Amino acid sequence: MTSILDQLKQVTTVVADTGDFETIAQYKPTDATTNPSLLLAATQKPQYSHLIDNAIAYAKAQGGSADDQLSLAFDKLLVNFGCEILKIIPGRVSTEVDARLSFDMAKTIAKAQRLIQLYEEVGVDRQRVLIKIASTWEGIQAAKVLEKEHGIHCNLTLLFSFPQAVACAEAQVTLISPFVGRILDWYKAKTGQNYQGHDDPGVLSVQRIYHYYKCHNYKTIVMGASFRNVGEIENLAGCDYLTISPALLSELQEKQGHLQPTLSAESALQHRTPKVSYDEASFRWELNEDAMATEKLSEGIRKFAVDGIKLENSLRAKLTQ
Repeated sequence: MTSILDQLKQVTTVVADTGDFETIAQYKPTDATTNPSLLLAATQKPQYSHLIDNAIAYAKAQGGSADDQLSLAFDKLLVNFGCEILKIIPGRVSTEVDARLSFDMAKTIAKAQRLIQLYEEVGVDRQRVLIKIASTWEGIQAAKVLEKEHGIHCNLTLLFSFPQAVACAEAQVTLISPFVGRILDWYKAKTGQNYQGHDDPGVLSVQRIYHYYKCHNYKTIVMGASFRNVGEIENLAGCDYLTISPALLSELQEKQGHLQPTLSAESALQHRTPKVSYDEASFRWELNEDAMATEKLSEGIRKFAVDGIKLENSLRAKLTQ
């Protein structure tokens, strides 16, 4: 009998949620996603020091102020990791914009353009890169411009609510990453309940988004993210994409049994709901009314920013050596 992971790959595009090359090679995913927290962890491993050294040398060679060099070294390091990952996977890598730009549309656009420029300098086609942006109103609008005017594909992350998903679909972004485990964390903390996969609020959130997208023929890819257990993953089998941590990939590889897909474009038609739309004011109001989404979005941005600053401080020390 084939493993649950192998069965999952038959109905869903499996994505590795890690910056560790060895893990990516082991599980043979189609795509890979990274974020500042994952890359911070990866840079602590000596086998990746050459990627840091290359980023430092590149930034110094370009000259400019200390701040300019630091910013460039940071971006170059992200791209260096992305390039190494692309040597292993057949699909695309997601590279994240600095979380501190989450509420600045213009700077998000500029940062995305520079990341793509750095990829293209080393021969990587922009079609193999997803620029990862937080699902704030500003981030979604930046992605809309990047997709439409610059041909830069985007992955909208830290997505916890239906209005965020609708706004992303209307912006015609390439892919969204609705979070599962962090939603579960919030509800468990608030209610003290234990949830199973079928009634897990994070799972239900992604199912609702998937059904809405398929019913209304949106082309934006739904990629479930942030899992706490294999039950959540199994209850989203059939979703367009799922990005999974190394620990859970291992569990899925070891687990035997029959995987029954729960999502499909055909079955989504049974969940038809009216089409809705949000302008900036209604988006902000609906997000404000959802305490979980508001808290988890803010918390996620802060955490990614903290880890990004730690990585930046490491690079700053090396730049001054």
